[in-house]
Amino acid sequence: MKYIRRTLIVILIVTVLPILILRWIDPPTTSFMLQHSLKARWSSHDHKRVSHRWEDWKDISRYAPLAVVAAEDQKFPLHWGFDHESITQAWEERRKGIRYRGASTITQQVAKNLFLWPGGSFIRKGVEAYFTILIELFWSKRRILEVYLNVAEFGNGVYGVGAASRKYFRKTPQRLRRGECALLAAVLPNPKRMRLDRPSSYMHRRAARILFEMTRLESMNKKAYLHKLYK
Repeated sequence: MKYIRRTLIVILIVTVLPILILRWIDPPTTSFMLQHSLKARWSSHDHKRVSHRWEDWKDISRYAPLAVVAAEDQKFPLHWGFDHESITQAWEERRKGIRYRGASTITQQVAKNLFLWPGGSFIRKGVEAYFTILIELFWSKRRILEVYLNVAEFGNGVYGVGAASRKYFRKTPQRLRRGECALLAAVLPNPKRMRLDRPSSYMHRRAARILFEMTRLESMNKKAYLHKLYK
């Protein structure tokens, strides 16, 4: 019993401490970036070298966080890390053998990118849920969005809005316009298949839909929603 208690204390320390540190210290890399770098070095497939540049919140266009929320997780300002309705729908689709939609929130994606690996096993999902709870407990919504915008993959080896804005739009992320932010967010479901350097008609349609959702979110109970999003 004493051994189990000590083990649990050690697990808490080695998991909670990094979350507390990353509340104030910007992560220099992530688990996904490290895995990508190893594949780029040892694989014969087309894995580009990692391109990443951290950008503070104040140096990112105000449209970028709204665009990724509109595209990926519209309930982000309102939930505590999990979208239970989407999870239920995804589970029902999976049970029926339907190709089910992703139900991961932005917080879950941050947890996965920072600490874990690709895949859908129950063990990985369980660890992801644990880190999601810790992140929601210790970070503000703005910090979660800031980290997400800096660790999400926007192209093959292109991580973060800083590297993406310079590569695809030849400008700093602070100067990104509304439509450019929507186009960046449009690739997030599959950044290796959808290409910002050669956007397809599907991507343009998706970006137009994201722009519509951005406007809708801004007009929907504007003060309360945007305050929770940007605070």
